[in-house]
Amino acid sequence: MNEHTFTPQTVINGALLQSSPLSHLAFTGFAHFTAMQVRDGMVKGMDLHLNRLRTASVALFGQARPDADILASVRTATAASDKDASLTVTVYSAHGEFTTASMNGQPEIMVRTGAPANGPTGPLKLLATEYSRPLPGIKHVGEISKTYYLHRAAEQGYDDAVFVDDVGCLSEGTIWNLAFWDGEAVIWPQAPKLQGTMMSMLQRQLRLLNIEQRTEPVTLASLPSLRGAVVMNSWTPGVAVAEISGHSLRESESLSALLQRAYEAEPAQAI
Repeated sequence: MNEHTFTPQTVINGALLQSSPLSHLAFTGFAHFTAMQVRDGMVKGMDLHLNRLRTASVALFGQARPDADILASVRTATAASDKDASLTVTVYSAHGEFTTASMNGQPEIMVRTGAPANGPTGPLKLLATEYSRPLPGIKHVGEISKTYYLHRAAEQGYDDAVFVDDVGCLSEGTIWNLAFWDGEAVIWPQAPKLQGTMMSMLQRQLRLLNIEQRTEPVTLASLPSLRGAVVMNSWTPGVAVAEISGHSLRESESLSALLQRAYEAEPAQAI
């Protein structure tokens, strides 16, 4: 019997596309990533991004690419891009998902650049939704629930959703970390969540600025005792939150300004 090599094809809206090494990545869900903003060819918190990629790779693939490999790919991408850009580093297995083969061999590195982003201006109205992300400590791809709950929040007149875990604690937003303000200290919610790179940058700069911060459970019932809240991610150190499910937060702009000060204290480094 003659052996036949199968040639996969991809059709989008009726049009047959040329074969591409990226085609198999379109629906690959077993991967992780980090996202950052490049300004004037420089990045803040690159050590945190590298640590995130290294830790997640060991968790998913049993091994990690050397930091030098990641940085080489990032430098190649930024050299071909504008000095101001959004940049995403995705680490994945060439064997895809639904197979134990994805445990074998070094993972692959893909870097993409896009237009720079600064996040929404706010203040935002957020809908508290009972949901916990799977493997919350890993920034993994293919999380359909985040967009699903964003849509449900928008249908009810909110800007976005924030998640409440199964014991009633606020944890994180769809693509955001949360921080709160009690008038004296920055409060980080105690619940399973992703440790964002922006969150880690702010925490270390708040320590250097001798600004009090602590981690404790935050529930909807405890919101009246708090004065402000923000959301943050790689786009921004703090977008003010005006309301969470009917609970108003009066001093969110003050918290946002404080975190902006901490962010500005974080040094940027050439890639």
